[in-house]
Amino acid sequence: MGILSWIVMGLIVGLLAKFVMPGKDPGGIIMTILLGVGGAFVGGFVGSFLGLGTVTGFNIGSFLLAIAGAVLLLILYRFIKK
Repeated sequence: MGILSWIVMGLIVGLLAKFVMPGKDPGGIIMTILLGVGGAFVGGFVGSFLGLGTVTGFNIGSFLLAIAGAVLLLILYRFIKK
């Protein structure tokens, strides 16, 4: 995937992760994109480690792994901020 694809996927995944876990989080669109891209990375790493697959492009499996990774990052971020 190209850098533009990662940014678009990061935006979509970050928005979905914040929809799954609503709350007051600092940061705007940039933080949402970074959360989504980081979530895709974490989701792909954990998914490949557990044998669930990897984030390879725009497909349902990749989106689910990326969203799970983004939610995990959001949980860790909120835990650290407290």
